Amino acid sequence: MIPDQSHLDHADKPSDHAERRDALSRTIGPTGIAVIAATPERNRNNDVDYPYRPNSDFRYLTGFGEPLSIAVLAPGREEGEYVLFCRERDPAAETWIGHRAGTEGAMARFGADQAFPIEEFDARIGDMLSNRECLYMTQGIHPEFEQRLLTCLNDLRSRGRHAAPPEQIISINSVVHEMRLRKSNNELALMRQAAATSAAGHRAAMKAAAPGVYEYQLEATLHYVYGLDGMSWAYPTIVGAGANACVLHYVENAAPLADGDLVLIDSGAEYRGYAGDITRTFPANGRFTDTQREIYDIVLAANEAAIAVCRAGEKANAPHQTALNTLVDGLLELGFVSGDRDSVIEDESYKTFFMHGTSHWLGMDVHDVGLYKKHGEWRDLEPGMVLTIEPGLYIPPGTEGVDSRYWGIGIRVEDDVVITDGEPEVLTAGVPKAPVDIETLMDERA
Repeated sequence: MIPDQSHLDHADKPSDHAERRDALSRTIGPTGIAVIAATPERNRNNDVDYPYRPNSDFRYLTGFGEPLSIAVLAPGREEGEYVLFCRERDPAAETWIGHRAGTEGAMARFGADQAFPIEEFDARIGDMLSNRECLYMTQGIHPEFEQRLLTCLNDLRSRGRHAAPPEQIISINSVVHEMRLRKSNNELALMRQAAATSAAGHRAAMKAAAPGVYEYQLEATLHYVYGLDGMSWAYPTIVGAGANACVLHYVENAAPLADGDLVLIDSGAEYRGYAGDITRTFPANGRFTDTQREIYDIVLAANEAAIAVCRAGEKANAPHQTALNTLVDGLLELGFVSGDRDSVIEDESYKTFFMHGTSHWLGMDVHDVGLYKKHGEWRDLEPGMVLTIEPGLYIPPGTEGVDSRYWGIGIRVEDDVVITDGEPEVLTAGVPKAPVDIETLMDERA
């Protein structure tokens, strides 16, 4: 049966990309010019390439998803402010590898004022750069192209004083990344859809779990659910059973689930370039033990306390500090660390059990762009920002000073949260995290 997809918004919105380009034009001004290229395809082996995805900044500004593409934004240019260089239509090539927009499609469907074949970039860019004071370009995103663009600039300078090339080069990274940090209503709608499908995948995996099932089978369950909604995974899926959950980025996903194991799944779907990111931890056999609940309840309390401070005006590090306080209190109560909260945080003895941060920005990249500090100070959270909340505790086998009954327990609970003008919006509420709710869902297993 083909699933109903009426809940998904498939409409392309070139107006969103046009608004972003207009905002960037206002930033760079009439004397500036911005040049950004799509990252190249990468070969996997022989004649097989990795699935193509352009770099997020390029996609954010253009909506154009083809390789061998370059966008130029030149405010005030009479012939057209937005120019796209791309591959021409080629019926023979398209028979083998799929449709191309071509230069006509770049203008008709993607809003370019002018479009030229990609082969003409070197011949045309000099005139576009001439008489511009500032060149905005990426740094460290597409090194091959960045060097090529600098070579074009040096060639222009070698022509003498009549060429008038830009004297100043400015990184476009920070400008675009600051724009991407605050999501529009349309972006949030896409992220809600990515989160909803991610949650559906996690629910399906919980219901598919049982002793003897392999980690990779749960991974396949998640990806199947994503695929039914036309989505791919946003990052390599982590399915860690037992002690494997204590490996933060475990991706082998090769072991069978044992009776008594906890299973940690960190996985999210990507929808039209926007990522979901969820972690849930649950018992393979459908019932938490008392020992597992001791640790789980601490992590869940940290998750909920951190979400509560996800409010406009709070500092960007407030969720982490709040979660850390809760985790350390729990570690002290268990006797895993000694002293008081302040001393444990100061001497970092908690890092034996919690060695990562609580939050990161979320958007087109799962670890999304944007500064956490400005002028050396933690920035304020603002409406439209989206971040994860993912505290955890990990007790690998053999951890010194800890009763062996806790060994092999790894727990993380992660949600995606939107900063609003009021209460935080939890995008990932569609998958249970309270132990009783997890157990109730797993009771539905066939």
